[in-house]
Amino acid sequence: MDAHKEPLVYSAAARHFHWITVGFVFVMAPVGVIMAERGEQNIWDGTTNALYSGHKLAGFILLFILVARLAYRLIKGAPADEPTLEPWQKTVAHITHWAIYALLFALIFSGWIGVSLYPALDIFGLFSLPGLVAPNQAAAAQPLFAHKIFGFALAGLVIMHIAASLFHHFVRKDGVLRRMLPKKA
Repeated sequence: MDAHKEPLVYSAAARHFHWITVGFVFVMAPVGVIMAERGEQNIWDGTTNALYSGHKLAGFILLFILVARLAYRLIKGAPADEPTLEPWQKTVAHITHWAIYALLFALIFSGWIGVSLYPALDIFGLFSLPGLVAPNQAAAAQPLFAHKIFGFALAGLVIMHIAASLFHHFVRKDGVLRRMLPKKA
């Protein structure tokens, strides 16, 4: 591809959905780790409760963002693949993107099912999330453990995704990263 030719970029809406999702994930992940650690240390104070409430609320909001994002993607599509990619790179990129979507939904629903079973649906003492299943505190450990595993899997894929983007930008110097940047770079 000619270095001066403009890469095929994602639409402004797709880029906004991407970066909003990134923001939620990059805030929710460390909050999730900190709140879980505090819970394991049996530190149940206002800070721990606020971390749990914020994490649950952010997950609930992220669900609506992901549904809108996925609907937009399915209706509007995505630009053609970067033309310099090898076929195997295109395949890995597509699998990674759809796996990230799947893991995000799996994270949200495993967490929501876990707090429904516990039950711990209260958000900042202001309202409660609707329960997805009947309370059964003994059964809550399974979906919450799955939630943790999905989180680690997502972290691995996100690291791979970022590394690949940076490799394409700094080593291959192609348009892969520029396709999703908030502004043209």
